[in-house]
Amino acid sequence: MLRKWTSLKPPPSPGGYREMVRVAAPIIVTMASFTLMQFCDRIFLAHHGSVSLRAAFPAGILALTLTMFFQALAGYSGTFVAQYHGAGQKRECGRATAQGLWIGLLTWPLGLALIPFGFWLLTVADHPADVLAAEKIYLGILMVGCGFWSMGNATSGFFSGRGDTRTPMVAHIASNLANIALDYALIFGHWGFPAWGIAGAATATVLSSALGLAILLGLYFRKRFRAEYGTWSNQRLEWRLMKPLLRYGVPASINSLQDVGAFTFFVVLLGRLPPADMAASNIAFSINNVAFMPLLGMGMAATILVGQYQGARQAATAERAGLTALKIGAAYMGFIALTFVAFPQPYFALFTGDAPGMVTLGEVLGKGRWLLAMMALWGLLDAINLIIGGALKGAGDTRFVLVYSALATWLVWMPGELVLLLWLDAGLMVAWIWMTLFVFLLAAGFWLRFKRGKWKTIEMIPQAPVVVPVTEAAI
Repeated sequence: MLRKWTSLKPPPSPGGYREMVRVAAPIIVTMASFTLMQFCDRIFLAHHGSVSLRAAFPAGILALTLTMFFQALAGYSGTFVAQYHGAGQKRECGRATAQGLWIGLLTWPLGLALIPFGFWLLTVADHPADVLAAEKIYLGILMVGCGFWSMGNATSGFFSGRGDTRTPMVAHIASNLANIALDYALIFGHWGFPAWGIAGAATATVLSSALGLAILLGLYFRKRFRAEYGTWSNQRLEWRLMKPLLRYGVPASINSLQDVGAFTFFVVLLGRLPPADMAASNIAFSINNVAFMPLLGMGMAATILVGQYQGARQAATAERAGLTALKIGAAYMGFIALTFVAFPQPYFALFTGDAPGMVTLGEVLGKGRWLLAMMALWGLLDAINLIIGGALKGAGDTRFVLVYSALATWLVWMPGELVLLLWLDAGLMVAWIWMTLFVFLLAAGFWLRFKRGKWKTIEMIPQAPVVVPVTEAAI
């Protein structure tokens, strides 16, 4: 264990279950609160009308895609924090975080400049006119807050990279609860607020993101961290630290971008299907977000601990931490997969109803139950992708993750979907089956890379020089 334990309990085994749970649990709680926020968004919008439900998912995922590179690059500073923390170089942790904050601030105007491009992408997708109008409103407002997301990722990385995953948890829970309350107020016009519909949902997201960042920055600049980590005095741009952040962070960020981008492209393609099929797919993906957020949390925990142990030059323990995270994730996903297969109706009932304008359960359940069955299968495979992929990124093996996933995505998955949906007009079920095969291919590559162990030789940070005190005996 890298930190000092003062409890009477024996310290957890390095890379073992107790340590992994200690790091992962707050992240998972954070993800659960974020999932609850998204879930409530979808339910509120479903009750607002089917147009809002159909528009929010494509526009929201497009906003994520357009800003993912900036968010991931700023957030990758947390991996350097983990390695410097493992190496015992505290002041470098503050300097590394500063580079992430600068990236978030400097790329904010670039995110705003992408709004017209996002509108164009939605237009060429050829969605129905009423859905397109709602998508543009939702996307345009969300993009205003893109800088909050990037800077929030960088600040969260300072805490989580040091193993303090509770502080980001508190900030994110506060932000997500505020978002739910603002959704209720701004979508439907409660508590004296205007009824803005889908525009209210986007506004709530931006305001709550600003709140979360304010909480994190307030904690980041408090006296203790200013003195110990130089969080105030070391906030300047430094090429010495920015260069390695770009070297390892750019491949990781491009990988995140192409992952989300490919998924967005897939969702946009599905938007050409009949309304009931599109609604069934969007609901299934919303359910998927609920199930997979804990896996993302385990992947982030694997990144943190693998990064810390690699920074401490303990490759064997880093490998053990990655495998421990995978075992926990697989056990969790196995349970969730059973609920997908056994109880599909309650999941879909949350998003459907008999009110005018709402999607009915009968319209989506027939195909929806098969979509959940496929999610049960590729969910187990995605545990490998998210957790082992996170471990590889924590070790700095970002180029392999980028190249392999890009080849699998753009040479296998996307060409297949284009042929199936646009040329053969195969429909929703076949498109999802092909996606399941792609997830299997991705999992196989990541697993083989991790087991072969080439990542153990990567050195992301220089080790601090060891100063040997001069004594009279030495003289």
